[in-house]
Amino acid sequence: MVNLLKNDRLLKALLRQPVDVTPVWMMRQAGRYLPEYREVRQQAGDFMSLCKNPELACEVTLQPLRRFDLDAAILFSDILTIPDAMGLGLYFTEGEGPRFMHPITTHQQVLQLPIPDPEQELRYVPDAVRLIRKNLNGSVPLIGFAGSPWTLATYMVEGGPSKTYNKIKTLMYQQPATLHLLLDKLAKAIIVYLSAQIAAGVQVIMLFDTWGGVLTTPDYQEFSLNYMKQILLALPKESEGRELPKILFTKQGGNWLESMATAGCEGVGLDWTIDIGQAKSRIGAQVALQGNMDPALLFAKPERIEQEVARILESFGHGSGHVFNLGHGIQPTTPIEHVKIFIDAVHRLSAQYH
Repeated sequence: MVNLLKNDRLLKALLRQPVDVTPVWMMRQAGRYLPEYREVRQQAGDFMSLCKNPELACEVTLQPLRRFDLDAAILFSDILTIPDAMGLGLYFTEGEGPRFMHPITTHQQVLQLPIPDPEQELRYVPDAVRLIRKNLNGSVPLIGFAGSPWTLATYMVEGGPSKTYNKIKTLMYQQPATLHLLLDKLAKAIIVYLSAQIAAGVQVIMLFDTWGGVLTTPDYQEFSLNYMKQILLALPKESEGRELPKILFTKQGGNWLESMATAGCEGVGLDWTIDIGQAKSRIGAQVALQGNMDPALLFAKPERIEQEVARILESFGHGSGHVFNLGHGIQPTTPIEHVKIFIDAVHRLSAQYH
């Protein structure tokens, strides 16, 4: 099935094989900047109802591909599906983001956390994957994903987003054994969850370590990277007769690129705080690089957007192994016409480097 992909640039670039132009997709490409997404979201009632409805999740996954010449679809879901299925009572508040009714505060709570069955409690995710693959009909590959154990644990212990990370860091420094137990459980749950996504048909896997960058170097190695390594090494190497690329993204992880490159991934995601040329000289011989335009640049004038695309392409230089992306998710108020300018510029300006 996979060998019939009409456009496999993303898979080739992640495996550092020759491509005609640099592939491009965007984190959060299915989202609030699209009026058609806002309509479906309203129809669903709320964000989690949208995630849990495979037909609607399929629809919003496909929406950006109808507008733009993207080289991949990414499953519409959320990184907090696993803690939700563990019974923490996920809900969303307007303007504040995700919250949990039952945050983790004790060792006993961690002991009692179940590992959700992806074909039971999380069935809506593989169901959505199967439906999206059917509707994509081999046009572009489908990316599946999960949050990293450290990032999920941060939300579960803090009870929502945080600016200081006091609760999770207090747990880490006062009761490291409890945190390790939680991270170990999450790693096991993520392995089962991502394996189910792969079995259902995703062709690339991405691990989002959104909060890894708030740690010290030794703590990042112990509490974040070690668990991501466990996950990456436990996942299938191939699917549908083809190598299955995995991307590891730690926001503000520029200090640790060398460690990330040896964690068992084929691609390392970069945010906009690191120069892609420097990243290539450090780890480009080992892994592909994904990134890394500042999402705020999509608010600039068209010529400035093109200028930045050209600068990043030039910084990476010749050859394969670059997947163009934003350094983090696209912002909800981004002008749609600027997205088209960005994506078209990547394809047009990158041909000379291949």
